[in-house]
Amino acid sequence: MSAGLTEVARIVDDALGVYADDTAAVEVLESFRARLREPLRLAVAGIVKAGKSTLLNALIGERIAPTDAGECTRTITWYRYGSTARVDLRLHDGRRISRPVRRQEGRLVLDMGGYTAEEVAWIDVAWPSESLRSTVLIDTPGIASLSVENSARSTDFFLPRDTPTAADAIIYLLRHVHAEDLKFLEAFRDTAAGESQTVNALAALSRADEIGSGRIDSLLSAAKIADRYRRDGELRALALDVVPVAGLLAEGGRTLRESEFIALRHIALMDRAARDRLLLTVDRFIRATDDTALSVEVRRSLLRRFGLFGVRLAAALIRGGATSSSALSDRLVQQSGLVEVQRFVDDQFRGRAFALKARGILHSVERLVRERPRPQTAGLLASIERLTAQSHDLRELSLLAELRTAPPELDAAALAEAERIVGASGLSPVRRLGLGADAQAPAQRERIDALLTQWRSLAESPLTDRHTADLCRGVVRSVEGAASDLLGPDSGSGDRVGASAVLSGGPA
Repeated sequence: MSAGLTEVARIVDDALGVYADDTAAVEVLESFRARLREPLRLAVAGIVKAGKSTLLNALIGERIAPTDAGECTRTITWYRYGSTARVDLRLHDGRRISRPVRRQEGRLVLDMGGYTAEEVAWIDVAWPSESLRSTVLIDTPGIASLSVENSARSTDFFLPRDTPTAADAIIYLLRHVHAEDLKFLEAFRDTAAGESQTVNALAALSRADEIGSGRIDSLLSAAKIADRYRRDGELRALALDVVPVAGLLAEGGRTLRESEFIALRHIALMDRAARDRLLLTVDRFIRATDDTALSVEVRRSLLRRFGLFGVRLAAALIRGGATSSSALSDRLVQQSGLVEVQRFVDDQFRGRAFALKARGILHSVERLVRERPRPQTAGLLASIERLTAQSHDLRELSLLAELRTAPPELDAAALAEAERIVGASGLSPVRRLGLGADAQAPAQRERIDALLTQWRSLAESPLTDRHTADLCRGVVRSVEGAASDLLGPDSGSGDRVGASAVLSGGPA
């Protein structure tokens, strides 16, 4: 556990001592203590049929999240690392019911044993996947579902009234920007659950392969649309980035079987005219009898696993040199956009794990203290205030949100530079400073000095309004922090508020 999380844990322990006789408070505080020991909690949200479970399977690298419309898809499901596979139902009455672990055609079957979604609070799945060692993934029912109960389960999970949401960050899947998407993201940002604000939401333009009607250039079209959404004023204020992703292609690539590669290779090596006829439409692909020796059952299976776009792309990649199943798997994943999603999660969410966890917990402890004051709580408030003031990692969350939601009086270039410096494009020092990876120490020092001079001048200018000056001072601290990380604490970059150098923002 990092030094910063240790400080948060000490505050939670002190609060437990103060409220030891309050059963409800103890239960909440104990959940905070457990949360600090866990990996990052990343939830996948979105409207119905946005492809949440498919993307989750791609992130895990195994087909364990159900993608059909069964009872289990109406329930919140947690996927966490376990040395052995285990499936438990957690009922609303507190009982924990173990269910058998069973796979069918390579997919985990979640058998609820007759229990309904209304009886189950959540499903807890432990799975021996390396992808789950550093992240707890949470699958949720669709927002704006036709079933009011299904939608309410997700809304209550993400937007609780009295406690922070159980998720540290979310990937929100959207196919187009609908009013329901904006409404949910705005509520998530503004509620106590979203105290970390813009920085803990990534918008994913899902099912990107369908945008161009399954054409081979569909992902290029999706990238252009994502870029337009990225610049959209409303969405910019609600999500840190917009990334196109073809979930079915990503899942198929990460779970590709040898038999599927053989079938796809058969299609790739067909006579061009016959192959073009076969891949013309979904109906033609299934019903053709004279163009291919593949059975209808095999072709239906390929469509379920990859979609027509995925079959077309796989055939093209095989003709282009993907001569083994592993090579095809790698290229499908690269094309799907999954790598960009994973890189974003690493750069922004895991890199800010301390701040994402700490901010919501500290806010909740502070609210508990103010709503139920006791003689011993003055020290708790002082500890929270001191930690919040000393940790620039916590301040950067607010800076990112303010730059998006209440931009200062700066020109477009300066505003973009401020966002980059506080970590909107990545948390590494060279990314923050706008340097190339091969920049040498003299160039680094020159860049640091120029940025410090520029932003200190803006902060101290009598023409700068107070709001802008405060933001500029925050940018200066981020430059100082990047300089300290890049050149060492004796880099001469200034005083980054001593304690914040100890309160590292790295993942727990």
